[in-house]
Amino acid sequence: MVVVREKTTIKMRMEGVAQSHSRTDVSIAGLTTIIDEPVERGGTNLGMSPTQTFAASLIGCTNVISHKIAHKNGVEFKAMNIRLEADFDRRGVTLAEDVAVPFPAMTLHIDVTTDATQEQIDQIRHELEMYCPIAKVVRASGTKLDEVWNIIPA
Repeated sequence: MVVVREKTTIKMRMEGVAQSHSRTDVSIAGLTTIIDEPVERGGTNLGMSPTQTFAASLIGCTNVISHKIAHKNGVEFKAMNIRLEADFDRRGVTLAEDVAVPFPAMTLHIDVTTDATQEQIDQIRHELEMYCPIAKVVRASGTKLDEVWNIIPA
């Protein structure tokens, strides 16, 4: 019997091509996304800004990791909606001054339709904090990250 072990650490490689002073086309694994600035900041608004892309990755990671944890614990999410509110100190991106914590506070509002018990939801919440890599980076940066769960009975 052959045991295959997954690598615990992988090297992630992507490339960004600056199409203009504000637009970057970023490619990884055969996929390309556009990161751009809005028109009012000299961009073409063909994609989310770098800071919006960063914040959006927290929503995506929360979705993926929550579903993995739920599945592992025998819980089914019938529906999930995640909203993010973030306080963003723009002084750094406007070059006004160095800002140690550009996002002082972020709140995720997580609406889940499920028949899970409160104990199961508490376990999912606990494990999400342990396993979501984007949330871990956000918290480690000094950002106060809150998660507000709204459980809708299935």
